[in-house]
Amino acid sequence: MLRYTLMRLGVFAGCLVVAWGAVYSGLVPRGFGDSNLFWVVLLALVLSAPISWIVLRKERERASVQIVGRVDRMKANLDANRNQEDAVDESVRTQGQPG
Repeated sequence: MLRYTLMRLGVFAGCLVVAWGAVYSGLVPRGFGDSNLFWVVLLALVLSAPISWIVLRKERERASVQIVGRVDRMKANLDANRNQEDAVDESVRTQGQPG
């Protein structure tokens, strides 16, 4: 997951450099007043989203498999704990009843 995040940040950083160059070379209009930095960051976000979606597809799927594995293990642990508690509760109830 960390690898995917770092790759995504790298794509964004590359797009930020390209957007900054495009704005300051005049290929793309500048922002109004003091909003130029906001405009460049917004443009970089818009550019990096589809690029990341296409370029990082395999890495995203690999991260997804890892997350699903973690969630499944956590669910199994919760079920095991729940079953342990049920067994203890059941044994206490059966011992407390007169036979």
